[in-house]
Amino acid sequence: MESSSPLENKSKPRRRRKPKSICLPFAAEAYQRGLDDHVYCRQYIMELYERFPELFPAALSEGFTFHGFLSSKKQDLIQRRIQLKANDEQYQIRPSFMMPYMIGPTAEVEKALYYRRWGVPFAALPHAFGHTPMYWYRAYVALGRFSLVGTTIKDPDRLPTHLLADEKHTRHQGNKAYIPTTVAQECILGAEVVESPGEEELKKGYRVFRQEARNLDPDYCPDTVNTDGWDATQNVWKTLFPRILILPCFLHFVLKIKNRCRSDKDLLHTLQDKIWSGYHAETRASFAQRLRRLREWVAPRQMATTVKEKVLDLCAHAADFKKAFDHPGAYRTSNALDRLMDYQDRLLYTMQYFHGTLESAGLFVRAMALVWNFHPYGQKTQKKYGPRASPFQQLNGFSYHDSWLENMMIAASLNGQRA
Repeated sequence: MESSSPLENKSKPRRRRKPKSICLPFAAEAYQRGLDDHVYCRQYIMELYERFPELFPAALSEGFTFHGFLSSKKQDLIQRRIQLKANDEQYQIRPSFMMPYMIGPTAEVEKALYYRRWGVPFAALPHAFGHTPMYWYRAYVALGRFSLVGTTIKDPDRLPTHLLADEKHTRHQGNKAYIPTTVAQECILGAEVVESPGEEELKKGYRVFRQEARNLDPDYCPDTVNTDGWDATQNVWKTLFPRILILPCFLHFVLKIKNRCRSDKDLLHTLQDKIWSGYHAETRASFAQRLRRLREWVAPRQMATTVKEKVLDLCAHAADFKKAFDHPGAYRTSNALDRLMDYQDRLLYTMQYFHGTLESAGLFVRAMALVWNFHPYGQKTQKKYGPRASPFQQLNGFSYHDSWLENMMIAASLNGQRA
């Protein structure tokens, strides 16, 4: 029998293993008691199942039996295993105070990963938290294995009906690369790295969001998505969700006018007042009327040809802008997306973009997304939303744990892929 070459082995697609780790909120004392007392452990698991069934495999509803233990010499931790009566599948119970793969206690990892939220280099983390730069890099990138949608959204009824989508430009090994990014409700729900802005590559990136969303709800189809004017992006979304309504970004049209009117500040201020007055119209009819008045005001006036063309172009798209009035809550500008892309931009710049494989780059941007979704808001925002508030908490209405990283570990039970 001929043996395959190393190159042939590397080219074979890696088979993804089904997630078998159930992460639950345990205090250290309660966890030890659960190891010693199986009656208490069963009672505690069933209480959590009643409150948070999304953390467990669906077949647990038909019962389970305890199925031995797993022992980690690395962390001196014993984990219980359970076997489902419905299908004999086996799962391990991991406490939220321990990171996946037993790399360390969550409390010891949390602060370093929080500083990564602000772009602190991996090479600087050992100075304050020990270990090596590669240890922290691997701990961070491993978060990208979780489902973005399944980890962030715990109830299918909370899947967003209105989305924002755009591509973040970046570099991979010195070449241009792109990050198709999907955003809703202040959370990043899709982020992948692709090598070109063509339809086929963008479809690969945006399709991951659809797959993860339909793992929660097989019939999921959002009502609207707000994008810029890139045809490939719009075509991809129409392909992925044929019934979706594509909404143009009003802000992009305004910025094009602003960029061509910098030399005439008075005209710019006048145009902006009239344009934004139209945008803030409360009804569809009022919006259409104000854009007609704007076109009538601009048409006979003497001004730079490029400025007039862009203003008239905005007015010509009035029919497209008016569609948003039929969908309350739809995004009319890309502001909510741009804020999160600024976060991506800051972190990508601090690391001077991607130098490894495309797969590791993809895991990295997904990890960035999850850290954003679960990070605690700053002090000013917490005064508005409450202590320890985060994008995850705002979207779901609750948190599993006060620690943002333990909250993420619990939310990522079964890698966020409950099927």
